[in-house]
Amino acid sequence: MDLDFLTHAPFWIALGQIIIIDILLGGDNAVVIALACRKLPPEQRRKGIIYGTAGAIVLRVILIAFAMVLLALPFLKVVGAILLVWIGIKLVAPDEESHDNIQGSDKLLAAIKTIIVADLVMSVDNVIAIAGAAQSSGEHQMLLIILGLLISIPIIVWGSQLVIKLMERYPVIIVAGGMLLGWIAGGMLVTDPVFVNTEKWTWMPKLGTTDEKGMAVISTSLYWAAHVGGALLVLALGKWIASKKTAELSAEKSH
Repeated sequence: MDLDFLTHAPFWIALGQIIIIDILLGGDNAVVIALACRKLPPEQRRKGIIYGTAGAIVLRVILIAFAMVLLALPFLKVVGAILLVWIGIKLVAPDEESHDNIQGSDKLLAAIKTIIVADLVMSVDNVIAIAGAAQSSGEHQMLLIILGLLISIPIIVWGSQLVIKLMERYPVIIVAGGMLLGWIAGGMLVTDPVFVNTEKWTWMPKLGTTDEKGMAVISTSLYWAAHVGGALLVLALGKWIASKKTAELSAEKSH
Protein backbone atom coordinates (compact mmCIF):
# COMPACT_ATOMS: atom_id res chain seq x y z
CA MET A 1 0.00 0.00 0.00
CA ASP A 2 1.37 3.41 -0.99
CA LEU A 3 1.60 5.61 2.12
CA ASP A 4 3.43 8.52 0.51
CA PHE A 5 0.37 10.73 1.00
CA LEU A 6 1.10 10.72 4.76
CA THR A 7 4.11 12.95 4.08
CA HIS A 8 2.09 15.47 2.07
CA ALA A 9 1.00 18.70 3.82
CA PRO A 10 -2.40 18.95 2.00
CA PHE A 11 -3.47 15.62 3.57
CA TRP A 12 -2.75 16.82 7.13
CA ILE A 13 -4.23 20.28 6.51
CA ALA A 14 -7.46 18.69 5.21
CA LEU A 15 -7.54 16.27 8.18
CA GLY A 16 -7.12 19.18 10.59
CA GLN A 17 -9.96 21.07 8.90
CA ILE A 18 -12.27 18.04 9.12
CA ILE A 19 -11.50 17.52 12.83
CA ILE A 20 -12.23 21.19 13.57
CA ILE A 21 -15.51 21.01 11.60
CA ASP A 22 -16.51 17.81 13.43
CA ILE A 23 -15.81 19.36 16.83
CA LEU A 24 -17.67 22.59 16.02
CA LEU A 25 -20.65 20.70 14.61
CA GLY A 26 -20.37 18.14 17.41
CA GLY A 27 -21.67 20.71 19.89
CA ASP A 28 -25.19 20.20 18.54
CA ASN A 29 -24.73 16.44 18.51
CA ALA A 30 -23.45 16.37 22.10
CA VAL A 31 -26.63 18.14 23.24
CA VAL A 32 -28.89 15.72 21.31
CA ILE A 33 -27.02 12.67 22.66
CA ALA A 34 -27.21 14.02 26.21
CA LEU A 35 -30.93 14.79 25.90
CA ALA A 36 -31.69 11.33 24.52
CA CYS A 37 -29.71 9.52 27.25
CA ARG A 38 -30.52 11.67 30.28
CA LYS A 39 -33.27 9.34 31.62
CA LEU A 40 -31.31 6.13 31.22
CA PRO A 41 -29.99 4.43 34.38
CA PRO A 42 -26.34 5.47 34.98
CA GLU A 43 -25.01 2.02 33.98
CA GLN A 44 -26.81 2.21 30.60
CA ARG A 45 -26.01 5.86 29.92
CA ARG A 46 -22.49 5.21 28.65
CA LYS A 47 -23.78 2.41 26.39
CA GLY A 48 -26.45 4.70 24.95
CA ILE A 49 -23.93 7.45 24.27
CA ILE A 50 -21.36 5.13 22.66
CA TYR A 51 -23.79 3.02 20.58
CA GLY A 52 -25.82 6.04 19.51
CA THR A 53 -22.69 7.97 18.52
CA ALA A 54 -21.27 4.96 16.64
CA GLY A 55 -24.51 4.49 14.67
CA ALA A 56 -24.67 8.21 13.88
CA ILE A 57 -21.03 8.25 12.73
CA VAL A 58 -21.53 5.29 10.36
CA LEU A 59 -24.57 6.96 8.82
CA ARG A 60 -22.70 10.27 8.54
CA VAL A 61 -19.91 8.60 6.54
CA ILE A 62 -22.55 7.18 4.17
CA LEU A 63 -24.20 10.61 3.96
CA ILE A 64 -20.91 12.29 3.09
CA ALA A 65 -20.36 9.82 0.24
CA PHE A 66 -23.64 11.01 -1.30
CA ALA A 67 -23.55 14.59 0.03
CA MET A 68 -24.09 16.56 -3.17
CA VAL A 69 -26.82 14.18 -4.41
CA LEU A 70 -28.71 14.35 -1.09
CA LEU A 71 -28.68 18.14 -0.94
CA ALA A 72 -30.32 18.29 -4.38
CA LEU A 73 -33.27 16.07 -3.38
CA PRO A 74 -36.53 18.04 -3.07
CA PHE A 75 -38.37 18.10 0.27
CA LEU A 76 -35.58 16.18 2.07
CA LYS A 77 -34.84 19.19 4.29
CA VAL A 78 -38.57 19.85 4.79
CA VAL A 79 -39.06 16.31 6.14
CA GLY A 80 -35.86 16.65 8.19
CA ALA A 81 -37.06 19.94 9.70
CA ILE A 82 -40.41 18.38 10.70
CA LEU A 83 -38.57 15.44 12.31
CA LEU A 84 -36.31 17.78 14.31
CA VAL A 85 -39.26 19.86 15.51
CA TRP A 86 -41.03 16.66 16.61
CA ILE A 87 -37.95 15.45 18.53
CA GLY A 88 -37.53 18.91 20.07
CA ILE A 89 -41.17 18.99 21.25
CA LYS A 90 -40.78 15.53 22.80
CA LEU A 91 -37.78 16.83 24.78
CA VAL A 92 -39.64 19.93 26.03
CA ALA A 93 -42.82 17.91 26.82
CA PRO A 94 -41.62 14.38 27.72
CA ASP A 95 -44.12 11.50 27.92
CA GLU A 96 -43.71 10.93 31.65
CA GLU A 97 -46.63 8.64 32.38
CA SER A 98 -45.44 5.72 30.23
CA HIS A 99 -41.88 5.46 31.57
CA ASP A 100 -42.71 3.12 34.46
CA ASN A 101 -43.72 0.31 32.08
CA ILE A 102 -40.69 0.58 29.80
CA GLN A 103 -37.87 -1.94 30.28
CA GLY A 104 -34.31 -0.64 30.56
CA SER A 105 -33.33 -2.23 27.25
CA ASP A 106 -36.28 -0.57 25.49
CA LYS A 107 -35.26 2.81 26.88
CA LEU A 108 -31.70 2.20 25.69
CA LEU A 109 -32.84 1.30 22.16
CA ALA A 110 -35.18 4.31 22.07
CA ALA A 111 -32.32 6.61 23.11
CA ILE A 112 -30.01 5.16 20.44
CA LYS A 113 -32.75 5.54 17.81
CA THR A 114 -33.34 9.18 18.81
CA ILE A 115 -29.61 9.95 18.58
CA ILE A 116 -29.24 8.35 15.14
CA VAL A 117 -32.39 9.96 13.66
CA ALA A 118 -31.55 13.44 14.99
CA ASP A 119 -27.91 13.23 13.92
CA LEU A 120 -28.89 11.94 10.48
CA VAL A 121 -31.25 14.86 9.95
CA MET A 122 -28.85 17.48 11.36
CA SER A 123 -26.00 16.14 9.24
CA VAL A 124 -27.61 16.84 5.86
CA ASP A 125 -26.11 20.35 5.75
CA ASN A 126 -23.04 19.66 7.87
CA VAL A 127 -21.61 16.95 5.63
CA ILE A 128 -21.08 19.46 2.81
CA ALA A 129 -18.46 21.32 4.87
CA ILE A 130 -16.64 18.05 5.60
CA ALA A 131 -16.88 16.85 2.00
CA GLY A 132 -15.53 20.21 0.80
CA ALA A 133 -12.55 20.00 3.16
CA ALA A 134 -11.80 16.45 2.00
CA GLN A 135 -11.97 17.41 -1.69
CA SER A 136 -9.28 20.06 -1.18
CA SER A 137 -6.73 17.30 -0.55
CA GLY A 138 -7.35 15.51 -3.85
CA GLU A 139 -7.03 11.76 -3.19
CA HIS A 140 -7.91 9.63 -0.13
CA GLN A 141 -11.09 11.59 0.58
CA MET A 142 -13.02 8.83 2.39
CA LEU A 143 -9.93 7.95 4.48
CA LEU A 144 -9.72 11.60 5.56
CA ILE A 145 -13.42 11.72 6.43
CA ILE A 146 -13.32 8.48 8.48
CA LEU A 147 -10.10 9.50 10.30
CA GLY A 148 -11.54 12.92 11.12
CA LEU A 149 -14.72 11.41 12.52
CA LEU A 150 -12.85 8.77 14.56
CA ILE A 151 -10.61 11.42 16.14
CA SER A 152 -13.57 13.64 17.01
CA ILE A 153 -15.76 10.85 18.51
CA PRO A 154 -14.15 10.96 22.01
CA ILE A 155 -14.70 14.73 22.13
CA ILE A 156 -18.41 14.39 21.25
CA VAL A 157 -18.86 11.49 23.76
CA TRP A 158 -17.12 13.43 26.55
CA GLY A 159 -19.16 16.53 25.69
CA SER A 160 -22.41 14.51 25.96
CA GLN A 161 -21.52 13.28 29.45
CA LEU A 162 -20.70 16.83 30.53
CA VAL A 163 -24.05 18.11 29.19
CA ILE A 164 -25.93 15.34 31.07
CA LYS A 165 -24.31 16.45 34.34
CA LEU A 166 -25.25 20.07 33.62
CA MET A 167 -28.86 19.07 32.79
CA GLU A 168 -29.20 17.27 36.13
CA ARG A 169 -28.19 20.50 37.87
CA TYR A 170 -29.95 22.96 35.52
CA PRO A 171 -33.13 21.43 33.97
CA VAL A 172 -33.65 24.56 31.84
CA ILE A 173 -30.90 23.17 29.57
CA ILE A 174 -33.35 20.47 28.45
CA VAL A 175 -35.75 23.14 27.14
CA ALA A 176 -32.82 24.98 25.55
CA GLY A 177 -31.77 21.73 23.83
CA GLY A 178 -35.26 21.24 22.40
CA MET A 179 -35.22 24.83 21.14
CA LEU A 180 -31.79 24.21 19.57
CA LEU A 181 -33.33 21.45 17.43
CA GLY A 182 -36.11 23.86 16.41
CA TRP A 183 -33.46 26.49 15.57
CA ILE A 184 -31.66 24.03 13.25
CA ALA A 185 -34.99 22.89 11.75
CA GLY A 186 -35.96 26.45 10.81
CA GLY A 187 -32.71 26.96 8.90
CA MET A 188 -33.07 23.61 7.14
CA LEU A 189 -36.64 24.28 6.04
CA VAL A 190 -36.02 27.56 4.19
CA THR A 191 -32.95 26.21 2.36
CA ASP A 192 -34.69 23.16 0.87
CA PRO A 193 -34.10 23.00 -2.93
CA VAL A 194 -37.81 23.47 -3.65
CA PHE A 195 -37.64 26.95 -2.06
CA VAL A 196 -34.33 28.13 -3.57
CA ASN A 197 -33.91 26.43 -6.96
CA THR A 198 -35.48 28.93 -9.39
CA GLU A 199 -35.18 26.57 -12.38
CA LYS A 200 -37.10 23.63 -10.90
CA TRP A 201 -40.30 23.23 -8.89
CA THR A 202 -41.57 26.57 -10.19
CA TRP A 203 -44.97 25.91 -8.57
CA MET A 204 -43.38 26.41 -5.13
CA PRO A 205 -42.77 29.90 -3.62
CA LYS A 206 -39.08 30.89 -3.84
CA LEU A 207 -37.29 32.20 -0.75
CA GLY A 208 -33.85 32.59 -2.35
CA THR A 209 -31.52 31.23 -5.03
CA THR A 210 -28.60 28.81 -5.36
CA ASP A 211 -24.93 29.58 -6.03
CA GLU A 212 -22.63 27.84 -8.54
CA LYS A 213 -22.03 24.99 -6.05
CA GLY A 214 -25.75 24.41 -5.60
CA MET A 215 -25.79 25.85 -2.06
CA ALA A 216 -28.81 27.87 -0.92
CA VAL A 217 -28.51 31.67 -0.84
CA ILE A 218 -31.20 33.47 1.19
CA SER A 219 -31.46 36.92 2.80
CA THR A 220 -29.88 37.42 6.23
CA SER A 221 -33.19 38.54 7.76
CA LEU A 222 -35.01 35.43 6.49
CA TYR A 223 -32.12 33.22 7.67
CA TRP A 224 -32.35 34.49 11.26
CA ALA A 225 -36.15 34.70 11.26
CA ALA A 226 -36.39 31.02 10.23
CA HIS A 227 -34.00 29.92 13.00
CA VAL A 228 -35.76 31.97 15.68
CA GLY A 229 -39.20 30.89 14.42
CA GLY A 230 -38.22 27.20 14.62
CA ALA A 231 -36.92 27.57 18.19
CA LEU A 232 -40.05 29.45 19.34
CA LEU A 233 -42.33 26.91 17.63
CA VAL A 234 -40.75 24.03 19.57
CA LEU A 235 -40.95 26.00 22.84
CA ALA A 236 -44.60 27.03 22.32
CA LEU A 237 -45.86 23.59 21.23
CA GLY A 238 -43.76 21.79 23.84
CA LYS A 239 -45.04 23.98 26.69
CA TRP A 240 -48.63 23.74 25.43
CA ILE A 241 -48.49 19.91 25.27
CA ALA A 242 -46.77 19.75 28.68
CA SER A 243 -49.44 21.96 30.31
CA LYS A 244 -52.19 19.89 28.66
CA LYS A 245 -50.67 16.67 30.07
CA THR A 246 -50.37 18.25 33.53
CA ALA A 247 -54.04 19.33 33.42
CA GLU A 248 -55.13 15.82 32.35
CA LEU A 249 -53.12 14.18 35.14
CA SER A 250 -54.53 16.53 37.79
CA ALA A 251 -58.06 15.88 36.47
CA GLU A 252 -57.50 12.11 36.75
CA LYS A 253 -56.23 12.46 40.33
CA SER A 254 -59.22 14.59 41.35
CA HIS A 255 -61.67 11.85 40.26
